[in-house]
Amino acid sequence: MFMEQYLDMPVRELLAIMQDRIVNSTTYFGVKALKSPADSWVYQEIMYEMKPDVVVEIGVNHGGGTLKLAHFCDSMNKGRVIGIDISLANVPPIVRAHPRITLIEKDAQKAFYDFSRLVSPDDRILVIEDSAHTYENTLNVLRTYSVLIKPGDYLIVEDSICWHGLDLGPKPGPYEAIEQFVSENKDFVVDRSRENFFITWNPKGYLKRVR
Repeated sequence: MFMEQYLDMPVRELLAIMQDRIVNSTTYFGVKALKSPADSWVYQEIMYEMKPDVVVEIGVNHGGGTLKLAHFCDSMNKGRVIGIDISLANVPPIVRAHPRITLIEKDAQKAFYDFSRLVSPDDRILVIEDSAHTYENTLNVLRTYSVLIKPGDYLIVEDSICWHGLDLGPKPGPYEAIEQFVSENKDFVVDRSRENFFITWNPKGYLKRVR
């Protein structure tokens, strides 16, 4: 597979090829990651700007993305990562052993109390929502965890590409949950400037608190 073969391909078909690569063979330090590399680059830009005390990743899966976030914290010599998932069975020792990573095995809604005990009111917190992707679950996570975000900081919703670029996943899903959330919560806006690689798995998914 070479780039020259696909230069004239419609973007929708190209996204499907990229999705196959992301789901089936994308790794970080040998750990399955299930992340778009373009969006991951944007994450480190946001983290460098924010200098968060805590990054919470809701939806860990194998933990490649969690390890990547911890390495970003290492590079800044600041911050820690709290990963939340209903099952941590797939998480390998290299992720569990990282000193900046704390894992909570629980549904995101039920884990909020446990999580809130691990942070302080003064912490700057970056939330990355990547759990069940259903409309109801995504909206509930946004409503619950958005209270942690300070003005100027971000809450990121992953995989809003479902049915908005890729014909897969829950319908309605994260995209519709985002639209509902920002319609009822005027403290947040969709920051589409963060989609500046053009291709993103998080359309409308970069939510910035403005007040």
